[in-house]
Amino acid sequence: MKLAAIDIGSNAARLQISTVLHNDDVVSFKRVEYVRFPLRLGHDVFNYGELTPESEARTAKLMQVYKLLMELHEVEDYLACATSAMRESTNGQEVAKRIEASTGIKIHIIDGKKEAELINNVVVQAIDDRQFIHIDVGGGSTELNLYKNREKINSKSFKIGSVRLLEGKEVKGAWRKIEDWVEENVDSSEEVVAVGTGGNISKLFNLASKTSELETSRAEIERIRNYIAEFSQEDRINKLRLNADRADVIVPAADIYTSVMRWAGASKIIVPDLGLKDGIIQLVYNQLGKRKHLI
Repeated sequence: MKLAAIDIGSNAARLQISTVLHNDDVVSFKRVEYVRFPLRLGHDVFNYGELTPESEARTAKLMQVYKLLMELHEVEDYLACATSAMRESTNGQEVAKRIEASTGIKIHIIDGKKEAELINNVVVQAIDDRQFIHIDVGGGSTELNLYKNREKINSKSFKIGSVRLLEGKEVKGAWRKIEDWVEENVDSSEEVVAVGTGGNISKLFNLASKTSELETSRAEIERIRNYIAEFSQEDRINKLRLNADRADVIVPAADIYTSVMRWAGASKIIVPDLGLKDGIIQLVYNQLGKRKHLI
């Protein structure tokens, strides 16, 4: 059985198709298809407050492509979720309805709390009983979650992200709000380890020297950030071989990750290959199981 997740963010829209594997009583998911396309919806929303007709047309065209890929893979069920850009757009709901009418793809615009919950459901699999601060940086928002003993004890969504920073549209006082929240909620008497999710931290992690398969230091992330910042946008693309839509946002994103780590007192970060798309796949599987049980 194959399931799919569509994650429509402020920078890019992703399709992940996974096969459901059963090993005795253990269920796992194996990725068989992954496509990412840089729609950059945040550029419209953070500058004009709404999605332009051009962005709507590109999104509809991409949803048609994703629909065809799901048909080719014979996907049994899927869920499409949109985050910061579409939920802040004054015409987000109308655009979603028109796209559904033209493509058949229903887009669910989720709030920051639901976004954090879906990510939490998979990130918790990658941590142990220590204190962890989970940092998920998107194009338009940053979600912070605090864990102890593998239980989430607090969370908060902030209107600051890589595209929003790039456009100079971060909400006034956002940096201070993050710092205050971290200082109020992290127990400074205990060790705290960061967990990073999102495309930018994955790329930074790939470029960094690692202390283990899933771990590196804050100092190493800062070193890579400073190294990339020395290059022009053109050289980041041609010499560092970064995608154009990654080359301009990776430094602002790195600033969020390292700032949160510094305020929390975290000297190391774990970067599992998990994110919102994986949380959506998990939700689709759970919902499908409930429907089958009812039948």
